[in-house]
Amino acid sequence: MAEKLKSFVCGEWIEGKGSQSPLYNPTTEEILAETSSDGINFKACLEYARQNGSPALRKLTFTQRGELLDKISKILHQYREELIELSVANGGNTRGDAKFDIDGATGTLAYYSVLAKKLGERTYLVDGEQEQLGRNPRFVGQHILVPFTGVAVLINAFNFPAWGFAEKAAVAVLAGMPVVVKPATSTALLAFRMMQILVESKILPEGVLSVIFGSAGDLLGHLTCQDVLSFTGSSKTAIDLKNNKMILKNSVRCNVEADSLNAAILGPNVGRGSKTYELFLIEVAKEMTQKAGQKCTAIRRIFVPESIASDVKEDLSNEIRNVKVGNPSLREVRMGPLVSKQQLNNVMAGVERLKTCAKTIYGDGGRGQLVDVKEGRGYFISPVLFMADNPESPQIHDEEIFGPVQTVMPYTGNADDVVRFTNLGAGGLVSSIYTDDKEFAEQIIFGLAPFNGRLHVASEKIAEHSPGSGAVLPQMMHGGPGKAGGGQELGGLRGLSLYLQRTALQGSKTLLEKIIS
Repeated sequence: MAEKLKSFVCGEWIEGKGSQSPLYNPTTEEILAETSSDGINFKACLEYARQNGSPALRKLTFTQRGELLDKISKILHQYREELIELSVANGGNTRGDAKFDIDGATGTLAYYSVLAKKLGERTYLVDGEQEQLGRNPRFVGQHILVPFTGVAVLINAFNFPAWGFAEKAAVAVLAGMPVVVKPATSTALLAFRMMQILVESKILPEGVLSVIFGSAGDLLGHLTCQDVLSFTGSSKTAIDLKNNKMILKNSVRCNVEADSLNAAILGPNVGRGSKTYELFLIEVAKEMTQKAGQKCTAIRRIFVPESIASDVKEDLSNEIRNVKVGNPSLREVRMGPLVSKQQLNNVMAGVERLKTCAKTIYGDGGRGQLVDVKEGRGYFISPVLFMADNPESPQIHDEEIFGPVQTVMPYTGNADDVVRFTNLGAGGLVSSIYTDDKEFAEQIIFGLAPFNGRLHVASEKIAEHSPGSGAVLPQMMHGGPGKAGGGQELGGLRGLSLYLQRTALQGSKTLLEKIIS
């Protein structure tokens, strides 16, 4: 009998009523669990968090909040092996991909716990220097940052049930806001177990953590001006969220991370066989196959000099060919299935669109040769590599294919042309530049910066240290303009600004200095 995933709201576990949504093992198509949020009082859930979790957190100093994050990180790490197994079973992840998600989560929590120590024994932040506001030096102004008194609603995508939760919750809790987490249903088994562990540990004060499994129902209809919404998912859903009448009416602060056609650019002076060239091959292939290409930071478009395009075609195909696809529980398998039948259908439809403007140079959109998978079972697609002669074809730049699919585009022009082609993606999370040439790197950096949240500049000097563009590091900002949603997360202390209100104080210098120590 399939496990029933209950929601944790108002301080108790509640099982939803009515029709249940199934959670599958994407390798075998076996139903692992079911869940529903029908019957849950979403308004009461938010009020409970506001009345209990918010005041409890705001009383704590940054140091004390950081201690909570440290405890969360450590207890989740204790259950690492169990969580990895759930990630493999319900997410279709290889063990390596599961570790990437779970270790990313605990690492992010640990990073913000250390950062909290630097903020010290205070409950607010001082922003900038004191300013004299008139002729009299006793009349001054000072900006401060204080947490909102509401709830941070965190809606997460299916691809990173652990890391997606941690990158949002760590920052919100450190800022002083309780969280209501809404994981994607298809891969919610990992998130459910994590929440069980945290609730049973009683680390967090009452009302700081709530979680909803199943539909979000009318949750957003009860948000106020003191609440924050942070969403990761498709651009279509993001548009609906941004147009929600309560979000517009109450000016709810909203952060969105959506689609992104991330690019990799190989510089014109990079020779075949060089360390930079080899790094390019390794990282591009990894970004295609890690988590079966189901990453918001995965490389989708590859720009290479025409003079070396045939070499890239051969070498990158060989790199991908070495990746075994199949049952993700096996250690030799490096790519598993997509997470759902719907996801598989979407990727296959995207492959057919690309076939109208590009030629396949590896794969064909079929299942390929699979390791230890029953015939016809599982949501599998082999990696597909395209090559397009026209780098301006709109089908390549208009819509992200969220799977193991990439398009190589040869270029003959200068850096300005490469910038123009890349920016046809209309905003992205991250682009990668592979070059040892300072002048080329500089032109590309300042040409792409307005269109990207992050730029990964890879060269021979960092070849042995590069984590690749797909690694979202908590020190660096995560988000991007345009199609990427226009949001910003993480980035060290920068991430806290989403959950803090900047307020300008003006008055007596003596009085303000007594209040703001």
